[in-house]
Amino acid sequence: MATHEHRSLSQFAATIKNSGRAGQGSNPLLGFVWVTVAMLCFSGLAAFGKHATQAGLDPLQVIFFRNMFCILFMLPLLVVRGPSLMTTNQVGFYSVRAGLAFLSMMAWFYALTKIPLAELTSIGFLGPLFATLFAVVFLGEVVRLRRITALAIGFVGAMIMLRPGGTTFGLGQALALFSAISAGVVGPMLKQMTAKDDADKIVFISNVLITPISLIPALFVWQWPSLALWPYLIGMGMCAVIGHISLMRGFATTDASLVFTYEFSRLPFAVMVGYFLFQEGVDLWTLIGATVIFCSAFYITRREAQIHAARDRVGVRDVSHPLSLTPVRSMTL
Repeated sequence: MATHEHRSLSQFAATIKNSGRAGQGSNPLLGFVWVTVAMLCFSGLAAFGKHATQAGLDPLQVIFFRNMFCILFMLPLLVVRGPSLMTTNQVGFYSVRAGLAFLSMMAWFYALTKIPLAELTSIGFLGPLFATLFAVVFLGEVVRLRRITALAIGFVGAMIMLRPGGTTFGLGQALALFSAISAGVVGPMLKQMTAKDDADKIVFISNVLITPISLIPALFVWQWPSLALWPYLIGMGMCAVIGHISLMRGFATTDASLVFTYEFSRLPFAVMVGYFLFQEGVDLWTLIGATVIFCSAFYITRREAQIHAARDRVGVRDVSHPLSLTPVRSMTL
């Protein structure tokens, strides 16, 4: 019995260790574990970041310190793996991703100073809907009735939550909406990148590119953080590293449609963090709108996964397509 348990634990540890490699097969349970860990870390990141901005640190500086500490925490990995950690043939993907990620990050952190964390998280669920809309408008994908219906339902959910024209829609909601749009474009790109690069490499290279970009605007508002703020900035960087590495492992181990489903766990984490640490409430309309958006986005991502799976059965998939939402399987030719 002891030998069997030891073997099972060893197999589980090996699965965890190998889950970040490029082109992994699907493992929904492991994907659930990784994505849930990522959502917990991102809620912690938001808590640290919100405290720093409430203490008077400009969001532009918060973004820079977040990225800087990400690199510092990953330096031991660079020592272990050497130059291979920075070697990639997806430079174009990384460059576009870095630019969009910085804009999304900037909008998100400014929104964090203006609206409750739960509302900011809920608006973020619009990302997959914008990913589909991006594919239609800019890539000329064919839209059928079910996708149009899902997009329309998601739009209704956004209207329920944001209530434009009312007193609840302001700059914070607009910034959160822009962040969701940017994330909607970046998300499928991340899934595509896991086909060739492992999770650790994607996180490291991305932060190496984003850090100098974020430093430039931060210099215009620079003030040295107080000694009391440094633990929060360090904690924010640690949550960002663990969260993004976990999320990339989630993308590498299961379908992107399931990743989005698991990401819904971020909302209860955000509600708890906002309520217990910042005394933030969340109204019923926000929860109703978030649920409608989630159902619509879940349907779209699941439908996209089914379409790409059907294409895979017909022939070899074009893995260069930035909106390939299902994991790339290793094939023996």
